Amino acid sequence: MIIDFHTHIFPRVVQANREKYFANEPAFQLLYNSPRARLVNAEEMVQAMDEEGVDVSVVFGFPWKNLVSAALHNDYIMEAVARYPDRLKGFCCLDPCDEMAASEVERCLKGGLCGVGELAFYQSGIVCAIRDSMAPVMAICQEKSLPVLIHTNEPVGHAYPGKTENTLSEIYEFIKQFPLNKIVLAHWGGGIFFYGLLKKEVRETLKNVWIDTAASPFLYDPAIYRHAIDIIGREKILFGSDYPLIKPARYFSELRNTGLTQDEFADICGGNAGELLGL
Repeated sequence: MIIDFHTHIFPRVVQANREKYFANEPAFQLLYNSPRARLVNAEEMVQAMDEEGVDVSVVFGFPWKNLVSAALHNDYIMEAVARYPDRLKGFCCLDPCDEMAASEVERCLKGGLCGVGELAFYQSGIVCAIRDSMAPVMAICQEKSLPVLIHTNEPVGHAYPGKTENTLSEIYEFIKQFPLNKIVLAHWGGGIFFYGLLKKEVRETLKNVWIDTAASPFLYDPAIYRHAIDIIGREKILFGSDYPLIKPARYFSELRNTGLTQDEFADICGGNAGELLGL
């Protein structure tokens, strides 16, 4: 079974008039101001999955600052999961620092969603105040043993829309603050897994952390798959395409050219995600 752990879908009302949602949402405008930045709905997602050979996708929306927009989007995710229960699994997405965030997460989990994410902090990084304000949401997910997916990125290299100011220290302190949570770090965790080579502390700290591959063809040499397997183990790597940013086929092509075994490919592209989601 092929499971794509990182995809985005949008309601048709946002697709039809994205500019309406730019007000007071600088991150959304930054990422989707260009008409080349595609927004797809649930039907288009399932059609793409059929074309790309993906069995199940984890879908989520956008971490809107406006909780009304977040709730509208989460409603759509719940509706999509109800329409395609065998193909789509949904996460609740919002600004986790909003004072009503915990209530919205509870509502979404009761409505059939199975995790929280992709949470992102485009203007602030994952600083101490942000981490503290996330505690109620993290407590809910810890109690229910559900994954939380966090947007991370490498703190060096070329600039691109959506690259945040997070540092590896901020990412690491976030993990240390919530050691019992199941945490998924998007985009290879900004490379933090490389420090699993350290002899003390880090490997233990990362024991409840998974890494997804979202945007990897844009960011990393394909050799990263073998390095990650050797450092943190194949069981901690989740295939995520960030669709519609990149089609899954591009990842599959890279993976098949990296010398992975059939078992490694199967675990990364579905087995690990299935176990994490309890499928």
